[in-house]
Amino acid sequence: MLNQASWTRGGLHLRDVTFEAPFDHFGGGAGTIEVFARITATETDSTKPYLVFLQGGPGVEAPRPTTPVGQSTWLARALEDFQVVMLDQRGTGKSSPIGSVNGRITGLDGVGEAPAEIATALSHYRADSIVEDAEVLRRGLGVDTWSLLGQSFGGFTALRYVSAHSQSLSEVYFTGGLPAIGTDPATVYATTWEGMKRKSEQFYRAFPGDRDKLARLVDLAEADGGIALPGGARATTERIRLLGHFLGASDGPEELHYLLDMDPASAAFRHDLSAALPFSGRNPLYAVVHESCWADGGITNWAARRAMPADVEADPTLLAGEHAGPESLAEDPELAPFAEVAQLVAAHEWPRLYDADALRASTVRGGAAVYFEDAYVPPEYSLATADLLDGVKPWVTNEYEHNGLRADGYRVLDHLICLARE
Repeated sequence: MLNQASWTRGGLHLRDVTFEAPFDHFGGGAGTIEVFARITATETDSTKPYLVFLQGGPGVEAPRPTTPVGQSTWLARALEDFQVVMLDQRGTGKSSPIGSVNGRITGLDGVGEAPAEIATALSHYRADSIVEDAEVLRRGLGVDTWSLLGQSFGGFTALRYVSAHSQSLSEVYFTGGLPAIGTDPATVYATTWEGMKRKSEQFYRAFPGDRDKLARLVDLAEADGGIALPGGARATTERIRLLGHFLGASDGPEELHYLLDMDPASAAFRHDLSAALPFSGRNPLYAVVHESCWADGGITNWAARRAMPADVEADPTLLAGEHAGPESLAEDPELAPFAEVAQLVAAHEWPRLYDADALRASTVRGGAAVYFEDAYVPPEYSLATADLLDGVKPWVTNEYEHNGLRADGYRVLDHLICLARE
């Protein structure tokens, strides 16, 4: 049963939908979880087909539409053909969000406080469970099929959808989100480390002097046991290295340059540094279950850290991207309650996410933007996976970084729709 509330704002017609889904879709365990989605359309009682937007992350809620809708955005293009379903993936936004307050983990009602119990519960927050939540919503809306747009981790989730429920899908669009199948995550991370080494050197060539600024920042962190940040967090060398995540976006090098140009002793710098670090208490699942999104079976065991090359380890000015490590949890008071849980999650034996035979058998049409310079999802793995999907046409481009859907969304989505329907 769906609970719905409709409202209108600036020419958009919106429906807020909440529903109950099984907490454990696969083991038959008792209990439910409340999930939220917002459906956006340009007409009252629209009859356009549905497009589900699957957000990147993991552990980040869907965007909130504002008006007027920017005409260069992916949402503007999507609304021409679809009603858009913005799904808050479980544990995020308004879907029973997980966080911490005063040193205690919140949002897991009915789960014990022992780290092992919490880690087991968090094994139900991957793409496979998110897809089953979406299927509950699809059936509740009374539609036979709908389409998907998956950005980054959302694309990983979309691939799971094709693998498990191809018959529920009309079209599927991937932007920077075709994962490797049956591959040790450490192998993928080894590739992304090499890419980040190249991007680091490109950045320092573009901004002479910034390598010295970064090195001085590391010296400050090592001298004081970490740079003190608002809220009691600290940034040591490996957290500072994570500033390389800026280099995965088209506008990121400039943003990183402007951050490094600030006085490290200033309050403004400390606040901006805190906001710039990718793993924080705002979205704890992003840190805690991050590597599990690559786990098509097996154990992750801090794969990014295991794959770190010796030359990167020796030179902290060689920056990281989405390379999660245990220090991000230990050095942030809001993430600290998850530190032991994250160690257990890293040791968890994950089931397979994808069935290659099911992907080959799928007739779902679509398009996949594969970014040649993608810092997070290596194009060679994306193309290997695209080869399994006869109906999905890849578009390989060096015009965009991983944030192509945000940077030029109307054009990116329009090109993929045209590819799929030509």
